[in-house]
Amino acid sequence: MRVDYLEGTMAPVREETTLTDLAVTGALPERLNGRYLRNGPNPIGEIDPAAYHWFTGDGMVHGVRLRDGRAEWYRNRWVRGPRAARLLGEPDRPAGGAAGMDLVGANTNVIGHAGRTLALVEGGITNLELTDELDTVGPCDFDGTLAGGYTAHPKRDPRTGELHAVSYSFTRGDRVQYSVIDVHGRARRTVDIPVGGSLMMHDFALTERHVVIYDLPVTFDADRVARASFPAPVRVPARLVIDALVGRVRIPDPIAASVGRRGSGAGLPYRWDPRRPARVGVMPREGGADDVRWFEIGPCYVFHSLNAYDDGDTVVCDVVRHPKMFDTDLNGPNEGRTSLDRWIIDLAAGKVVESRRDDRYQEFPRVDERLTGHRHRYGYAVEVREGAGPSDTLLKHDLVEDTVRSRSFGPDKAVGEFVFDPAAPDAAEDDGVLLGLVSDLPTGTTDLTVLDAATLETIAAVHIPARVPAGFHGNWVPSA
Repeated sequence: MRVDYLEGTMAPVREETTLTDLAVTGALPERLNGRYLRNGPNPIGEIDPAAYHWFTGDGMVHGVRLRDGRAEWYRNRWVRGPRAARLLGEPDRPAGGAAGMDLVGANTNVIGHAGRTLALVEGGITNLELTDELDTVGPCDFDGTLAGGYTAHPKRDPRTGELHAVSYSFTRGDRVQYSVIDVHGRARRTVDIPVGGSLMMHDFALTERHVVIYDLPVTFDADRVARASFPAPVRVPARLVIDALVGRVRIPDPIAASVGRRGSGAGLPYRWDPRRPARVGVMPREGGADDVRWFEIGPCYVFHSLNAYDDGDTVVCDVVRHPKMFDTDLNGPNEGRTSLDRWIIDLAAGKVVESRRDDRYQEFPRVDERLTGHRHRYGYAVEVREGAGPSDTLLKHDLVEDTVRSRSFGPDKAVGEFVFDPAAPDAAEDDGVLLGLVSDLPTGTTDLTVLDAATLETIAAVHIPARVPAGFHGNWVPSA
């Protein structure tokens, strides 16, 4: 079914808003002192729906500040790189330079690290630092220690507080980069890893001992970029030039700009390649590229891991599996039903055992991040409605008892990703709250909803008299 990524719950809002002293139903836990932040695409100006890809919309961060049982403010702000500032009619912004390419505003995730608020994106595009009030400070390259962009999905080691990541870009060619950002916000380690082409790698997995790399069949499509960027008589030589340049030299501005150009028909320059095998790589955390072991799996694509952990000589990965991606629908992630799958990578036997844990259509899996890289029992995900309509249901997976609890918010509601915050540092795995946005479609309003993680019952709701469009990822960022 064709999805219009500019209508309904995905329709962009046209204004930045600041609202204070928000009404609350129920009682917010007093310990919640910080900001709930959520990032997502919100295109500036008029867009051609046929040419628009959901992943290329200008980034907008939404935030709610909680303190002492009150909701002090709601803010939404566009993430301002040079392009967004120009479209908004504002003074020029500095380009990303070594931080990455300035194609779209960082639109995928938003985190707190080393006292900074960071709007994240992938593909070699510039990440941007924000103030506590969500205004853009400027490009982020981790104090000059990491060039060429980052990832939308770093994993924080719960023991050390460091951020681990695997980053890709068509400017890197057939390599991805593993990096570790220390607690001071600087890269202390990078490893360049050869993979099977210039691929799109949205996520990876981390365990106590290993990094798990997803080398899956979605790759940079030079032919599509050439068709969108050059007239017919020169498309074949242009494609050959692009192929030769990818990963070797700085990409010329006209080619790079075509990746994010509105109305060009280029959309996202990645596409499903049925000729390429799917495989996962396992590298020791302190290893190098020569230490990666590769294991073939069935054809699929994975946007998001739930979690992974070591179990003797095996590595266990729980992932949301798509059967394929960007094959027939080139405007968004709409290529068939997903499932929650488990991959058991047997390092001794040299094989992967794949199994299905839950066949509900779902996405945006989250885990108690105190257990990132460690054995987990519970996971939370959003059930996706057939036909890619807005979801009204949150799922809680018990992977020990092999059961699923669901919470429906009603047919006129749309839910986004929920994140877990523990009741105390040493609380049990589901002793805490889940925070996420629930939109009321008829009224165009939104609640920041706080649930009991054990029961999925509502504890409190912060009422935002504004619509928050469907977006991607967010986090609870506690105050220092």
